[in-house]
Amino acid sequence: MSEVVVVIGAGSIGQAIARRVSAGKHVLLADLRAQAAVDAAKVLDEAGFETSVASVDVSSRASVEALAQQAAAIGPVAGLIHAAGVSPSQAPISAILAVDLYGTAVVLEAFGAIMAPGGSGIVIASQSGHRLPALTAAEDKQLATTPADDLLALPLLAPDAVRDTLHAYQLSKRANALRVAAEAVRWAKRGARVNCISPGIIITPLAKDELSGPRGEGYRRMLSLSPAGRAGTPDEVGALGAFLMGREGAFITGSDFLMDGGVTASFFYGELAP
Repeated sequence: MSEVVVVIGAGSIGQAIARRVSAGKHVLLADLRAQAAVDAAKVLDEAGFETSVASVDVSSRASVEALAQQAAAIGPVAGLIHAAGVSPSQAPISAILAVDLYGTAVVLEAFGAIMAPGGSGIVIASQSGHRLPALTAAEDKQLATTPADDLLALPLLAPDAVRDTLHAYQLSKRANALRVAAEAVRWAKRGARVNCISPGIIITPLAKDELSGPRGEGYRRMLSLSPAGRAGTPDEVGALGAFLMGREGAFITGSDFLMDGGVTASFFYGELAP
C-alpha cells in the first residue's frame, strides 16, 4: 500500500507543498469545490503523481471524518497539508469562524487520530494572527485546547465579541497556531509531527480577491512598505513546507512559522505601525 498525503484545499499553496513531499506516495486532493480537486489532480497526474480526489466541507465534522476514513483506506497517512480557508473579503463572520477556526480544529483532531508513525502535517494559517493584540493566557489556552465542537461557544467568539470579518479572521488564525501547538502533543503519541505556517500575502486566487476587494489599498501598502517589498509565491511556501515535513525538520513540531516578507515586523517597528 502506498503512503498517502492528504491535501485539504487544493489550491496553489497546497499543491506547491504536495509536489515537494509526495514523490512515490498517493496524493488525495480534497476541496469543497469538487472541480478544484479534479483540476489539481490533473496537474499532478501529468507530473507523474498518483492521485485521487474527494469533496470535503471542513466546517462539517462528518465530512472531515469521512475524508480521514477515505485516506486511511488507501494506505498509511504519512502527510497532511491543510490549506483550506476563506478570507475576510470572501465570507461573513460566521463562515470564517466555522471554516478557518472550527474546521481547522476538526481536521487536526480527525487526522491526529490516524496519522502513521513518522507522519507530518502542515496547517496554513496567516500573518493576520500575528497582528491580533495579545489575548489573555486563559483565552490562549481555551483556543488551544477546548474540544472542537465546543469552540464556537467560547465567550471571545460570541457574536457581540467579534467586531468584523477581519477580527474573525485574526482570531481564527491565532487559534490555528495555538491549536497546532496543543495538537503536537497528541500527535506525538502516534509518532507524528504537526506545524503551522503563517504566510503573508502570497499570490493566489484568495490573495487576488483581497487585493481587488475593499481592503486592496491597504494590502498594496503593506507590500510597498514591507522589508521584502513584494508578495510571496506559493513555491516559497512550498519550500518551507517541504523542509518542515521532511527529515531536515524532524526536530520541529508544534511550531508556527511567520513568512510575510517582514510585513509584521514593519507593522510593529516600521512604517506600517498604526
